Amino acid sequence: MKLSLPLQSQRQPNPNRLNLRLALCPHPPGVRQLRFNQLEISLANPRDWKRPIAYGVLPPYDEALRYLMGDSAALKKEAEDLRAVISKEEEAPDRDENALKQKREKLNVLEVQSEINLPEVRWKVANGMADMTRPVHRHLVEKKWREEGGLDLLMERLHQMHVVPDILGSLRPSLDLHFVIRGNPTPVEPGVYLIPKQTRRPPRLYATVFHTDTRLYTLLMVDPDVPDELNQIYQTYVHWLKPNIPLSALSSSWIPDLDTHTPYVPPHPQRGTIYHRYTTLLLPQQSPTDEISVPILSKEDRYGFNVRAFVEQYGLDGSRGGGAHMFREVWDPVVSRIYKDVLELDEPKFGRPRKENPFVGRGKRYVL
Repeated sequence: MKLSLPLQSQRQPNPNRLNLRLALCPHPPGVRQLRFNQLEISLANPRDWKRPIAYGVLPPYDEALRYLMGDSAALKKEAEDLRAVISKEEEAPDRDENALKQKREKLNVLEVQSEINLPEVRWKVANGMADMTRPVHRHLVEKKWREEGGLDLLMERLHQMHVVPDILGSLRPSLDLHFVIRGNPTPVEPGVYLIPKQTRRPPRLYATVFHTDTRLYTLLMVDPDVPDELNQIYQTYVHWLKPNIPLSALSSSWIPDLDTHTPYVPPHPQRGTIYHRYTTLLLPQQSPTDEISVPILSKEDRYGFNVRAFVEQYGLDGSRGGGAHMFREVWDPVVSRIYKDVLELDEPKFGRPRKENPFVGRGKRYVL
């Protein structure tokens, strides 16, 4: 007698075969696959904000938008009146500079408040279309950096890896410094490991600045973990130095021409050492407009560099603002080529000192 399985069991699909079919054919058979070649939303490829729902579908939403637009118009009118008062007082010969400063600060607050609640403004900033010439966009970008993890992650890594206080006693960043290696447009996360091949060429630095006036900064990239054989301690090596860098929120965030002073030397963690903390500092100069005269460092002067003495000599203070970044590297065979081709030096090798056995050479251990 021939037995047959229930009809439901016979028609049950094989899950493994189904998964394989889906993997080979991600879209349903007979349906033409659509291709979307849309560019990523950015300031270079902007998009316009569109209402999530049509007018009249949700009356409370329409009323909320009308209220926000009315509030924005009232604040803009107040800002326009204050701007006229400021322009008139600036032309007066006996003007009060302190009073003018307070009114300019109030005008900036009004300009931010007049647009900060508009959905279009928030949508543009959230989607990478921030225009740093607009006060409200600068405010939202800085607020995001300070309150949504960017600054917190940076300070956490700087303190966890003891960059503070090993290099400087205090750092209070006021601008967002991005470190971008060649071939990868994504900024390097502070504290991560890179390989020497990635930093063989000079990186690109971007600074998101929040002040509209032009101020001068000094760039300094150092490695505080270079062995000093003579003194049996670690010393600091300067990889990059460039003073008098003008930065402003109204200029490009990319910092060009960084190799015109003390040129970039690629990181080269010595063989036998643990990870090195490559730290980049962008420190504000004491005078935001007056340039400082810093001599170009020779190959020998790069070694044993005293960061604290340098910042004190030239009036640089990380506690007053600036930017910072740090990444880590360990030795690999690329470092040997850097020593040969770039530094033109014999590569050193380090290791733990040999521990002598005090019992070696004292005769036989056992006597029969």
